[in-house]
Amino acid sequence: MTQAFDRWIQDLYFHWADRRMSQNIDWLKKRDGRTMTVSKSTTKKGSSRREFIRQSARKAAAMGVAVATAGSWSRVLGANERIRLGVIGPGVRGQSVMEQFQKNPEVEVVALCDVYEDNLKKAQNLAGGKAKEFSDHRNLLEQKDIDAVLIATPDHWHASIAIDACNSGKDVYIEKPLTFSIAEGEQIIKAARLNDRIMQVGMQQRSGAHYIKAKAEYFDTRKLGKITIARTWWHGNSYHLRRAPFTEKPAGLNWKKFLGSRPWRDWDVQQFWNWRAYLDFGGGQITDLFTHWIDVVQWFMNEDLPKSAVAAGGVYHYKDGRTAPDTIHVLLEYPSQWTATFEATLAPGVKGAGIEFVGTEGRLEITRSSYTFTPLEGKPVKEAGDPNDQLTADHVRNFLNCLKSRQRPHGDVLVGHRSALASHLGNIAYLERRRIELDPIREEILPT
Repeated sequence: MTQAFDRWIQDLYFHWADRRMSQNIDWLKKRDGRTMTVSKSTTKKGSSRREFIRQSARKAAAMGVAVATAGSWSRVLGANERIRLGVIGPGVRGQSVMEQFQKNPEVEVVALCDVYEDNLKKAQNLAGGKAKEFSDHRNLLEQKDIDAVLIATPDHWHASIAIDACNSGKDVYIEKPLTFSIAEGEQIIKAARLNDRIMQVGMQQRSGAHYIKAKAEYFDTRKLGKITIARTWWHGNSYHLRRAPFTEKPAGLNWKKFLGSRPWRDWDVQQFWNWRAYLDFGGGQITDLFTHWIDVVQWFMNEDLPKSAVAAGGVYHYKDGRTAPDTIHVLLEYPSQWTATFEATLAPGVKGAGIEFVGTEGRLEITRSSYTFTPLEGKPVKEAGDPNDQLTADHVRNFLNCLKSRQRPHGDVLVGHRSALASHLGNIAYLERRRIELDPIREEILPT
């Protein structure tokens, strides 16, 4: 019964996915300097269920998704079994998340992969000198002794590595944003679902105790009344202001491999060291920071597909060659008649990050350390949260539990896709300098 139901879900998913067209080719053309063609296919009326599955498998394969047989999937983990982890991209953030994994006694880091030998050296020290080292993620994924991988590479590598990992039978914990473009979301979801993989996207607020409590106490009970505005902000994030400690390319750094699918350019130390500031490698503050907050907003509001987006901003302060704006404002509108905003600047003078929900019965402000409910009448109610590292620790623990239970994790791949999609809409609106409208059924940007 369970297998039949799972197969029916897969068929239904294919039917949904195959109705969708490519998203915003103009956006990809502008950012990549190339044209991307994605065909739209349909299933003929009257075709048999078996033929439909065969057609679906062929379409998945064409998108780089290998439909695995049951025998090719990784082993089923018992409650007390060791979990053998591979880490792809153990840079600053990757090492931090890796350490959270290592706090769980059943986890053993058995493999590391990076294009920069210095990152491998530091991560190897954390692994106790016992992990295999690789410079190509595909070689790591060929290892049969790996149960799951942590992916913490720059954003432009996320989709290809995540798909390869699913196709190789590995479960995946991947840093946000899940995708580099909207179109990648469908490909990753197909890879995860068809290969029956657990995929946790690193939006750790989903596992935070005070976030879960705030949602239950104020949103599930509608204590705030009708909410019309969700305001978010994130100022002065240091990850977007990194300065390289060297100028010449280190001997142990593979620049070509770092670039991956991006157009070739000569060595540029800042594009490597501070890649978040360049739209060729990520989506700037919108996809790096707003993705966290819009995920919380959409989770609390129980609505995850905006109908429109507008944005404004630019490189106003740091004239250092960056292409991602150092100052940005985004406004999203949702079908249920409410809006979400994001504002961020890297300019000196202001710091801090949070979310404020404005309802007819009060306001709720929530950060990574606490939340405060301010009713229309009466005194504010404040609740403290756990330390910031605990959010990631709890999110990692949720992922590890799901590896054994095979239940969907808090930051499931579909959740990650929808949160990234909202952020991508903001970036598209910024680059196109126009109001973007989304077809929520097909998840397609409507023509002007």
